[in-house]
Amino acid sequence: MGSPVGFSFKSFVTIDRVSKVPVYRQIAEQVMTAIQRELLPVGMQLPGSRVLADTLQIHRKTAIAVYNELETQGWIEILPDRGTFVANRQPVFMLGVPGREELTKPGFPVVTGFSFRENRLLDHPVSISNAGLELTDGTPDIRLTPMDKITRASHQILRRQNNRRFLGYSFVEGNKYYRNKLADFLSTSRGLSVSESNIITTRGVHMGLYLVSNLLIEPGDAVVVGELGNYLSNMIFQKAGARLHSIPVDHQGISVEAIRKLCERTKVRMVYITPHHHYPTTVTLTSERRLELLQLAETFGFVILEDDHDYDFHFDSRPLLPLASVDTAGMVVYVGSFCKALAPGLRAGFVIGPDNLITELSKLRRIIDRQSDLLMEQALGELLHEGEIQRHLKKVQKVYHQRRDYFTNVLKQEFDEVVTFSQPPGGLAFWTVWHKKINLLRLSKQCQEGGLYVPQTLLYQTRRFSAMRFGFGNLSEPEMDQVCAILKDNIRKQLQN
Repeated sequence: MGSPVGFSFKSFVTIDRVSKVPVYRQIAEQVMTAIQRELLPVGMQLPGSRVLADTLQIHRKTAIAVYNELETQGWIEILPDRGTFVANRQPVFMLGVPGREELTKPGFPVVTGFSFRENRLLDHPVSISNAGLELTDGTPDIRLTPMDKITRASHQILRRQNNRRFLGYSFVEGNKYYRNKLADFLSTSRGLSVSESNIITTRGVHMGLYLVSNLLIEPGDAVVVGELGNYLSNMIFQKAGARLHSIPVDHQGISVEAIRKLCERTKVRMVYITPHHHYPTTVTLTSERRLELLQLAETFGFVILEDDHDYDFHFDSRPLLPLASVDTAGMVVYVGSFCKALAPGLRAGFVIGPDNLITELSKLRRIIDRQSDLLMEQALGELLHEGEIQRHLKKVQKVYHQRRDYFTNVLKQEFDEVVTFSQPPGGLAFWTVWHKKINLLRLSKQCQEGGLYVPQTLLYQTRRFSAMRFGFGNLSEPEMDQVCAILKDNIRKQLQN
């Protein structure tokens, strides 16, 4: 087949001179696409390298490189004394070409050709928005993250020759030095008498919850959670096969008496709590109920899974020590992280438990994540040793304390008629109860139109109550004013209708 009269490569080839992709590869990949889409049919004779170079305004060596690439990939045949032709037997794959999506987007299957079990349980809204302002469930202000300290520590570690060992496979439980310094920090800040053998590092709290659940929960096991509770944690337990039992939470925390009554009629495997600041209501579990819960665990043999939620932030008084700090029977598994203390993007979590539990968790962790980020953990360990993280926590404690007090006044002044709340003693979020006339889902949509993103995961509205978890930690005082102005304007619109 001869080359058609008037045919030009310029009709489908575009060259991006500033692209990092070499010109010959850009052209070759677009020719591959044209062949696969039958713009260049099988057997068609292609122009010589000189003609190709003149047509596309490229050097002849580039044109020769194009044809060499196409021949190597099996798309064309170069026959001596005859010319260059589109090959009869073409490859079954197609490469993508930057900047030519309309030609090169592969026709990848939309659905599988095989069946598998889809898990609707794990469906949940993802908090991603392009709005200028965003409410969270209590995330820190990443602008306060001590990046200079972290960068300096990381740079020094990378320069040391002996730290190259961290580039290979090592401790599945996590960086040994970091776990040692973390044990010291937890002993000082939380009264936990632990050593490195009691710690396995994770990439955040939820990875810890996932590992513990997969190890300790069997299908059908009864797991107690608070009502209301953390939807992500609940999903993890249900994915492990648990039957969830929701227990009321009042101003003193989760009802231990209700747990007792449940234990008397069914076998409870685990009780999940966020005692320092219950999620989402921010209530602190009293010391009396903590001791009662520990006694119940020993009596009925259930695991207490203690989530260290917002422990590092307390404003009005010293925090109550974790249940794990007074557990002598080995009934408590403690999970926490530095994701709130530093930044959510720094995935530095941990699980604390007896030695035998950590050994088994390490086996399980090995099959999904062979080890943690040993270099980052070395940096965190050195920052703990130098007291940098402790000083950072002390610094941001003052900032968040001031923001909490400021936001308390704003809520009282601007929303007194539609919102009731108790000032949280710590943590980075308020639990606000709203007038039932306010449709929170509609309010969320209205606010997004005004530049404020309010994720649905913050909203708790039923026939019985209407509430919202309202994070303030990520907002400066001027940003709080903007947020409240948008909320107030849209609340007024709802009440007028």
